[in-house]
Amino acid sequence: MANGDEKTVVPAGQAGEDDFAQLVEALCTPGNGGTAGVKKRRRDQALPSRQAVGESVEALRSVLFPGYFGFSELQEESLRFHVGAQLDQIRRSLQEQIKRGLCFACGEGPECLPECDEKARKLTGSFLRKLPDVQRKLALDVQASYEGDPAAANPDEVIFCYPGIIAITNYRLAHELHILGVPIIPRMITEAAHSATGIDIHPGAVIGERFFIDHGTGIVIGETCIIGSRVRIYQGVTLGAKSFQLDEDGNPVRGIDRHPIVEDDVTIYSGATILGRVTIGRGSVIGGNVWLVHSVPPESRITQAQR
Repeated sequence: MANGDEKTVVPAGQAGEDDFAQLVEALCTPGNGGTAGVKKRRRDQALPSRQAVGESVEALRSVLFPGYFGFSELQEESLRFHVGAQLDQIRRSLQEQIKRGLCFACGEGPECLPECDEKARKLTGSFLRKLPDVQRKLALDVQASYEGDPAAANPDEVIFCYPGIIAITNYRLAHELHILGVPIIPRMITEAAHSATGIDIHPGAVIGERFFIDHGTGIVIGETCIIGSRVRIYQGVTLGAKSFQLDEDGNPVRGIDRHPIVEDDVTIYSGATILGRVTIGRGSVIGGNVWLVHSVPPESRITQAQR
């Protein structure tokens, strides 16, 4: 190499302090994707914690299914103490995370803290009062899973082992928070179940009683889905949007109904894809690997051969 053109090669792992400083500066420069959260939140208010939200969900699971999760040696005489102690811990932890979510979403500066704190307290109380109804629905979901799967030895096995019940539990908790208008936290809860089970249920979906997910991996249920009672869905099913309506700037229009309506007593077998705001009539059976983009009347039998 000609004299003056030679460059000093810095061995890997031995970059100079100037190089390191430049790297830090590049990562912290406004406009880079990595700084989005820092720019959005206020310096005096932390973001919601994935770990804390996850711990609250697991504590809620132990309250909804006492003896199955958490402390496993419960006796009848200690049940009320256990549930009460767990609820007190959940109330304090979840209220803090809801407050963080509210502050992050409002972005009004330090003056919003007292208002967000009080709103979080009320929202947490309203959510906790919904737990008996959530517990009742989950008991029906467990029974539907046991009755719908001859491989299940007993309802206990369904509670302990079935990924569908894990995902449905997270969904039902997240849905109540979503209804109350809590930002961020509901999606964190359902996405945690998505990561653990491969079942993706948006907290905005409306799902009736006795919901049965068999196997579950690869299921997608979109935000504006409405699912009736006694519905069975198998692995690989997508209840999604056919297309996105765009505004004048080319951005997706949000808040419109774009996912299927599935009426009562419908069974959807593995690999089926149903897209758009279509209605699957009551009592219908949708066969495996069917691609469906139009409504079908009640008691329909749709197979791949028909399509």
